Amino acid sequence: MRSLPAAVVDAAVVLLFVLIGRSSHGEANTLLDVVVTLWPFAASLTLGWLVTRAWRLPIAPLRTGLGVWAITVAAGMALRALSGGGIAVSFIAVTSLFLAAGLIGWRAAATLVLSRRTTAPSPR
Repeated sequence: MRSLPAAVVDAAVVLLFVLIGRSSHGEANTLLDVVVTLWPFAASLTLGWLVTRAWRLPIAPLRTGLGVWAITVAAGMALRALSGGGIAVSFIAVTSLFLAAGLIGWRAAATLVLSRRTTAPSPR
């Protein structure tokens, strides 16, 4: 079951984004406050997984990572705006960059590591 660890890493990236963002703005990280900030992006991450069928190729950086990232950012911003949250241009930029580094970045690193394992010469 390769998709469960990938889903957990994606969820951790989104949670880390929320925690760092709230902390950098001096906001409380109580459970309720974190959930209020997290839910639009967590729901959008789930949508991204469904639309891209991420469970089929969970580690593919472009096919899966790019799609999951784009949907998470776009739908997350839409849900945040609809629920009364701010979506300043600077917030959209930071969100896009952080989530790209996280959701695409870990997949690129994993792909690189796995490809080196399978193409490494055998010891003599």
